[in-house]
Amino acid sequence: MIGNLKPLEIVLILAVILLLFGAKKLPEMARSLGKSARILKSEAKAMKKDDETGTVSEAPAEPAPQVAPKTIQAAPGDVTSARPVSEPGRTPQS
Repeated sequence: MIGNLKPLEIVLILAVILLLFGAKKLPEMARSLGKSARILKSEAKAMKKDDETGTVSEAPAEPAPQVAPKTIQAAPGDVTSARPVSEPGRTPQS
């Protein structure tokens, strides 16, 4: 389709784009487009590299770090009425 465009039509399209977005926005848009293209390219290379190396290695999983349970206190400094709080999606630690 782009082969059917004449030079005058291409210039007209570029002029309309310039009018719509303004001269100040075009360099910013070009930069963001370039960054997106670089990110896409690096992700594609990483996926290709992963495919070449095969499946994920069977390395032993590291144990989850121990996190102290959160507590609610009735008043600042009041430790007698403090109780542990369970968060959704987390199992209580023993």
